[in-house]
Amino acid sequence: MSAALPIPTAALPPAAPGTTRLYIRNMVCPQCLRVARRELEQAGLHVEAIALGAADVRPTTPGQPLPPPEQLQAALHAVGFELVDDPRDQLVEQTKALVVELIHYTPADQQPLLNYSHYLSQRLGRDYAYLSHLFSQREGLTLEKYIIRQKVERAKELLSYQEATVADVARQLGYSSAAHLSTQFRQVTGLTPTQFQALGPGSAGRRSLDDVVR
Repeated sequence: MSAALPIPTAALPPAAPGTTRLYIRNMVCPQCLRVARRELEQAGLHVEAIALGAADVRPTTPGQPLPPPEQLQAALHAVGFELVDDPRDQLVEQTKALVVELIHYTPADQQPLLNYSHYLSQRLGRDYAYLSHLFSQREGLTLEKYIIRQKVERAKELLSYQEATVADVARQLGYSSAAHLSTQFRQVTGLTPTQFQALGPGSAGRRSLDDVVR
């Protein structure tokens, strides 16, 4: 029997001495963690810790240098990932990872009773206005719209289970009402949640989470 996929998290403790933190774009799901770990290990690295958007690594053989960045970049690019070197882009990737973690992988009853701006500012230790400006500058999409798109993708997943009602989904995603969810859902997809659900499982095209920014 194959091992269970890890539950994704965007949180890593401070990097341990002797390790290097790599920031990796497009790591957004449980399978992503497994694939990224495999590629890093095949490149000769020991993965000390891994989370959405980041991995702490060290050489398998003590005293050896890390593989050249271009080698790691090529290995990760072959499976759809990308090393992120620019500190500003690293912060954007951390922001994305936190949004994905909160919306897609945190149980509703464990989600913080905070608005997203306060939550992201608190977790990243940066003013939300700065985070929002940087996100828009680097991604060509406002952070608010990114959050809405991720919530709509999560709503699609929940609605595809068929037994979920629009009101249930709205409540789980923190909307003030089913009407609020329906408005945002229609703005993004052109359909109401009810129309989407009527299409049946798998027929209306959920998007890859790393593609939502596009």
